[in-house]
Amino acid sequence: MKSFINRFNWLATSSVALFLVSTMLLTVVMPECAQAVSQSTRRISPTAIAAQIYEQHPDFPLENQYISSETGSEAISNTLISRIIRYHIYIKNRPTTFRLDWKLTLADYLGAFERMSSERYVDYGLQDSPLDGDVAAIERLSLAERDRLANALYESFAATDSPES
Repeated sequence: MKSFINRFNWLATSSVALFLVSTMLLTVVMPECAQAVSQSTRRISPTAIAAQIYEQHPDFPLENQYISSETGSEAISNTLISRIIRYHIYIKNRPTTFRLDWKLTLADYLGAFERMSSERYVDYGLQDSPLDGDVAAIERLSLAERDRLANALYESFAATDSPES
């Protein structure tokens, strides 16, 4: 009988501890989940976010010399950063709320994480695929510049997810 009571006490204590830990985890995790859901349900404009980043960091490469397949003229608003955003969100389906995910996307461009292929890299309405030029542009950036780019991408989306906006 004494061993039964000891087992019951242990089980009761473990259950309470498990309940407290799970409650704390939910309060910490749920805001992140709610933020991810709100982000996925709102409309994202890669072109507008890219323009905002270029305004803050005019030294980032534009890579917007490609010809539009619709108009036959230069697609000036179709920039490297807008294509990175589209690749990140629509092709890789990565969240925008974590800096590490942006770094993984840039690692894809460097061939260091997931392999990129021209079949999966959409031409974004351009006559020629920008993949080779985009990869070359990211490779030309220094480590510090790539880090600034990842931070700028993360901060742009963090700013649009804030309650004030």
